[in-house]
Amino acid sequence: MTRDDLFNTNASIVATLTAACAQHCPEAMICVISNPVNSTIPIATEVFKKHGAYNPNKIFGVTTLDIVRANTFIAELKGLDTAQVNVPVIGGHARKTIIPLISQCTPKVDLPQDQLTAVTGRIQEAGSQVVKAKAGAGSATLSMACTGARFVFSLVDAVNGKEGVVECSFVKSQEADCAYFSTPLLLGKKGIEKNLGIGKISPFEEKMIAEAIPELKASIKKGEEFVKNMK
Repeated sequence: MTRDDLFNTNASIVATLTAACAQHCPEAMICVISNPVNSTIPIATEVFKKHGAYNPNKIFGVTTLDIVRANTFIAELKGLDTAQVNVPVIGGHARKTIIPLISQCTPKVDLPQDQLTAVTGRIQEAGSQVVKAKAGAGSATLSMACTGARFVFSLVDAVNGKEGVVECSFVKSQEADCAYFSTPLLLGKKGIEKNLGIGKISPFEEKMIAEAIPELKASIKKGEEFVKNMK
């Protein structure tokens, strides 16, 4: 399925579910993993607004799969323990909107430009690789379940009072030139405690952000227009 196919299937499902949440559990934390996340999060937001229950600190687009892939690929490349590697991934959750900040990797890694370009492309296209490997019969399932669980466990820990919980997520944001953007977030009892922003980045990463913005804006608009045109 293309992202457009996914939109046509999932937009109404996400709108229906979030409408039920807005009516019956308006204080809940909403974690949307249904693709295309770049459009389904704006759908969730607009639906909550329609019901007068919108809280920007409680609606999350789950992009954790991109972080886990980035951590894994960098660890493989540098012979590191995957559990010890942390690469923030910002932007969105599709193709070139997936922006791994390898310059901010912990531990610090140095890659020549050709390796950096190659591993960045691999992170961005990893979802398509899975689809090709399954010959079109499916997409990432176990890895998506694992990373969805990781994000929710982190959020539950933060809600229960654990301090210093940080996860990247696609949320309403003022960190870039579009209405929604994924960045590292400090999570807390009320959802987003603090948006930690983009931080210091390389010229290569700056260029990726600039190239991602038009696609992000189009996907966001598509989600917003869907809710506007709902009967």
